[in-house]
This record gives sequence, structure tokens and C-alpha cells, in this order.
Amino acid sequence: MLVAPATGVRRRLYRAFATHLAGAGFDVLTWDWRGTGDSRPATLRGYDASLSAWATRDLVGAIAWGAERTAPGARLLAVGHSFGGQAVGLAPNAHRLAALVTVAAQSGYWRHWPGTSGYRYAALWYIVMPVLTAAFGYFPSSRLGLGEDLPAGVAREWARWCRSPGYLGDFADATMTGFAGHRAFRAPVLAVSFSDDPFASPRAVEALHREYAAAAVTRRHVRPADVGAREIGHFGFFREGRTPGLWDEVAAWLRAGGRGA
Repeated sequence: MLVAPATGVRRRLYRAFATHLAGAGFDVLTWDWRGTGDSRPATLRGYDASLSAWATRDLVGAIAWGAERTAPGARLLAVGHSFGGQAVGLAPNAHRLAALVTVAAQSGYWRHWPGTSGYRYAALWYIVMPVLTAAFGYFPSSRLGLGEDLPAGVAREWARWCRSPGYLGDFADATMTGFAGHRAFRAPVLAVSFSDDPFASPRAVEALHREYAAAAVTRRHVRPADVGAREIGHFGFFREGRTPGLWDEVAAWLRAGGRGA
């Protein structure tokens, strides 16, 4: 089981979830994207990293590492949180995955958010992120309460993508053919999202999962009250004790290879 992290989120967020899966019999790999968490260099200024590299180098490496260690007859599976769920379609070796669960994974185009929320995101992508990244040499997310600081290349690429209606597709290079990888992905997908998540609106979640066109996508849109939680948001699914029933549901779906609802 590969647990692909969100942007600006350290792998420690996934420890309790990974431990739960390990207790259910899965071998689990978590990691920090290059330039973040335990993979952060002494200084981010001048550090070479991008969202594209996270997908086509870091995730590709994790898939290859997992495939080499998957026993005969066993399956290689993945859970992708936010960008982690987006990145699977950009990894050329994603066909080695037998099933995928996306958690709060979405297209980042700012117009997928209603009303003033969309304009706040537009201000982030058009003004705040480009200006602060130029000033600091990296994006100081931690000073704004937005998670881990981000390498400049990650921040600039993220802002470009989120300004585009095509999101990932409009800024693909020769090794990343836009959404072609998403459309070629054929393993079953369980898409979990939450009604109180400010970072993954229903429209944004739907926009991403339409691109997994060849896959059988099962949608699971959850209200906190449905699972006995006060709030879940963008990160609560992975917090210990917040949604234990959902953890078991996801594990059962993955154990069945995506064949159960």
C-alpha cells in the first residue's frame, strides 16, 4: 500500500492511518515529497523541485519500489490524498496499481469553488503565491498557516495549474501528456470527499475524477454526521480516531480489489 501525500503535508499525518492498515495486514509505504518534511534540504532557496517531479520521479520511484517488493499473487495499491490522488494519473508506471483510493483529491482550477471562495483562491494563485515566492525564493506556506513551506518550482507550477481551466493538462511537458495518463488508468477508483472540506469542493472533485474516464469510479461523499464526527475537512480523515469506520471501509474496499461498494 502506497500512501501518496498532499501538497505541503508531512508524512507524519499519515502515520496513524498507515499503522491501522498495517494492523489489517497491509505492507504500507509513506514518504515526504522532495523538498518537504524529512526530505527538505537545509535551504529551499535554489532547490530544484516541482509538482511534475513529485509525480514523475518521486511517485514513479515509490511505485517501482513497491512493485519490486510485492509478492507473487499480491496487489500493489495506493491511497492518494489531494495532490497524491491527482499525481497517479501523471505517473507513467501507474498501470502497476491494482486499485486506487483518492481522498479529497480535486482539480485545483479556482473557478471550481463558488462565490467568494473562488476569488480568494484566485488571489492566492495570481498574486500571493507568485509575489511571496519571488520575494523569499520559496513559498513560505507555514507563515500563512498553509502547511509546509514549498520549493519555488512547486509553488510556481501549482499557481500556473490552478489559474488554468485545464489544470494539469494545460501545462504538461513532453513526459506528461496532460490528462492522457488519467484517461488511460484502468484500475478501480474509490473517490472519498467531505462536505466540510474547504479545499476540495464537490465540483472540483468531480472535475478531477471525470478525467479517470477508463476507470470504474465509485464516489463516496461524506458528511461528518454520517460517520459520527463533528468535522473532517481536508485532513481529518487521516487523524486518529476521527473516522475509524471509514478507515475500515477503505481497507475492505482495497482488500476486495475495488470490487465492493
